[in-house]
Amino acid sequence: MFKVASPASPVTPPSKTLDLGSLSRLFAKNQETRLTSPSPPETNSLNYEISALNPDSRLLAVEPPHHLHIYSHKHNTHITLSRPNRDPIISVSTGNIGFRKAARSTYDAAYQLAAYVIKRVHEQGLLGQIKELEVILRGFGAGREACTKVLLGSEGRVLRTRVVRVIDATRLKFGGARSKKPRRLG
Repeated sequence: MFKVASPASPVTPPSKTLDLGSLSRLFAKNQETRLTSPSPPETNSLNYEISALNPDSRLLAVEPPHHLHIYSHKHNTHITLSRPNRDPIISVSTGNIGFRKAARSTYDAAYQLAAYVIKRVHEQGLLGQIKELEVILRGFGAGREACTKVLLGSEGRVLRTRVVRVIDATRLKFGGARSKKPRRLG
């Protein structure tokens, strides 16, 4: 995949205005360092071969990023770390780490889940494979805020430097199926 690097290329903000300003600003620095000039001529890389064909273009061969999907809804939180081709590496929910019934929907359960995923990434030695990471948030449960706190905290300092984009992929209903009739009390 090739991207054109320009000196003033804007960072893609999340598609919704959320309380992720500090998260986005941190990752803006990673995006700027990612867009650098092509490699020097002494290396026999794809970057140099492309720039030799057209010296005016500043094309870079950038490998696609890994994806960290965080799906947080009213009753549970799911986290999936996947390869660039979307094959899952780690896929866990709060029930997998010992929380049962109503405890799965809590902020604390989601916080521990995110810390657990980062610990598994360290234990499995996946940091060498993960050069870039996209964080994809979905849903509005308590786990959404908890997972961003872990990434911004001391547990996520290693993964935080690799994040290049934060995306909100929450599904919004336009019309859709007919809603349940309202419950009548009284």
